[in-house]
Amino acid sequence: MGAVAGAVAAEVDQLKVAQTSPGLAELAVSLAEAVDDADAPAARAAAARELRAVMSDLRKLAPVESKGDAVDDVSRKRAERRAALQQQAGG
Repeated sequence: MGAVAGAVAAEVDQLKVAQTSPGLAELAVSLAEAVDDADAPAARAAAARELRAVMSDLRKLAPVESKGDAVDDVSRKRAERRAALQQQAGG
């Protein structure tokens, strides 16, 4: 597997889109292999252009990961403090 194909396969895995859109994910890896294997600059550019479009679509299909924000951090810290106070009161 070439450098581009390896990087694309890793990104597809990170995006977690292979199960929801397996054909598009496989197309991305296939196009990346075509970029790696292309001898002619025009063929490489055409494959890269299509790969960019497919990867853009895959990124749009990726599930949104919910990461904690400041409010979640404050809530978590409050819960930790309450638990510590309850343990002190009970122990």
